[in-house]
Amino acid sequence: MSIRDKIPHLPEIYADSNINLLLRRAKENRTVDIEEYETTGGYSALRKALNKFTPEDIIVLVEESTLRGRGGAGFPTGRKWRFVIQNPKPRYLICNADESEPGTFKDRIIIERDPHLLIEGMIISAYAIGAEKGFIYIRGEYPAGYMILENAINEAYERGYLGKNILGTDFSFDLYVYRGAGAYICGEETALIESLEGRRGHPRLKPPYPPQVGLFGRPTVVNNVETLSNIPIIVTYEQYFMHIGPAGYYGPKLFPVSGKVKKPGVYESTMDITLNELIDIAGGPIGKPKAVFSGALGVYHPDEFDTPMDYSPKGFGGTGTTIVLNEEDCIIDSLIVIANFFHHESCGKCTPCRVGTYEQFNILKKFQEGTATEKDLDLLIHLGKNIPIGSICGLGYSAPNAIMDAIRKFRDEFEAHINGKCPGGVCF
Repeated sequence: MSIRDKIPHLPEIYADSNINLLLRRAKENRTVDIEEYETTGGYSALRKALNKFTPEDIIVLVEESTLRGRGGAGFPTGRKWRFVIQNPKPRYLICNADESEPGTFKDRIIIERDPHLLIEGMIISAYAIGAEKGFIYIRGEYPAGYMILENAINEAYERGYLGKNILGTDFSFDLYVYRGAGAYICGEETALIESLEGRRGHPRLKPPYPPQVGLFGRPTVVNNVETLSNIPIIVTYEQYFMHIGPAGYYGPKLFPVSGKVKKPGVYESTMDITLNELIDIAGGPIGKPKAVFSGALGVYHPDEFDTPMDYSPKGFGGTGTTIVLNEEDCIIDSLIVIANFFHHESCGKCTPCRVGTYEQFNILKKFQEGTATEKDLDLLIHLGKNIPIGSICGLGYSAPNAIMDAIRKFRDEFEAHINGKCPGGVCF
């Protein structure tokens, strides 16, 4: 029985590309097995890395590529790797596959359709940073992805890409999959490490950072699925990678697009496109667009749809999550989905986040029910300013972003609800 017979469900995820690197094998609604992966060039980057480059060569290639972490923070990958090799072995490599932010489903398509791309990226990365053990921490709500990765790892061991003396070299690497219990906070790297060590997934105070003191107290690199999947592409193309996309933001990027567009799905593009162009690639908006929610990052007004989808100070940044709203949607109603998510996913370790996210949700419900006053709007702003100050991790920092952005850009919607009217005709 093949893995394709074992998996319970593979979701329909439409993908289209104006470039063809990360998703080139992932467009069909099925999983690529190791034979297909090899016959389409798979694991050739690993052979090249082990036979042509030293670990230092690969780190330099990644630094020159300007590859930024695709998990949201956008930290330069090569710099993170440089930090970790300054500390003694043993070192560990972790793939953060705990994707769970509202509207974010880009890593899932690589995990479920092209798992060997991620595995090859992890083996090369481990070689570069001198790690002999690696872990993929996958969210509990991805049962198909877990089974697919387990099967792909077994295939890689059978072909000699994992284990001792990989491809006849002195390099050895073992890879394991760990299934989380489904907590958004475990996407934060120190909470992920706590969970991987068998404890409750609470974030640690930083410093020290994982490249100094990480898994089991050892130097650790944590990168997400899309970041690690870029590594075989960088090794394959070397300096030509810097011809893909705009200066300083080279390489392909995945954008999950959902909401009121004609063709929702995952799109691969260079980062020199704008938000408006991305919506057009996704078939264009359904109706007149009112706003774009970018997950935890914030809210965009149509006047800002010329924003570049890069990591520049004025760029879209983050995971690239794009949720399109039209005139039939209500800003308040959409914010409640975000607020409920953060309230539910707060781990409770710090009071401002635990209580603040709960209060944000309750106040937004008052707007939705038509009982909110100007004082509620003031309190919402007060919470938005203070929750990040007292929180110790990214969840608390991010929880008020969309609400504060919406108040700045769509204040008239809040005032309309106070005056007993929902512009979208959704509430009350």
